[in-house]
Amino acid sequence: MALLDNEKDILPLSSIAELLSAKVRTLKMYEEKGLLPLKKEVKKLYSINDVKRISFVHYLASMKKINANGIKYMSEILENNMDEKNKTEFLDLVEQKLEKVSGKDITDVEVI
Repeated sequence: MALLDNEKDILPLSSIAELLSAKVRTLKMYEEKGLLPLKKEVKKLYSINDVKRISFVHYLASMKKINANGIKYMSEILENNMDEKNKTEFLDLVEQKLEKVSGKDITDVEVI
């Protein structure tokens, strides 16, 4: 049995929106603001690790009501000041918190 490759780009934004109970337009807006992992391909696909980062962005925008500049700042802290192990542990902790929140509790944000 092969192990999963969490870095392999396999999911379109529409599938991620469904997983997060969000609107595709909301995630595209995050993308336009530069809040999602950068993808250069025409058909943009995201990895499992990208999904964790996207869910973190969605959590900050929808639950914590943090604007795009605040999210960019927090993402930079994650990328530049945490080693891979601590970053993974932190995103796993956020994922555990998100699992406790139902999709109805998260308000889909159209303007950030």
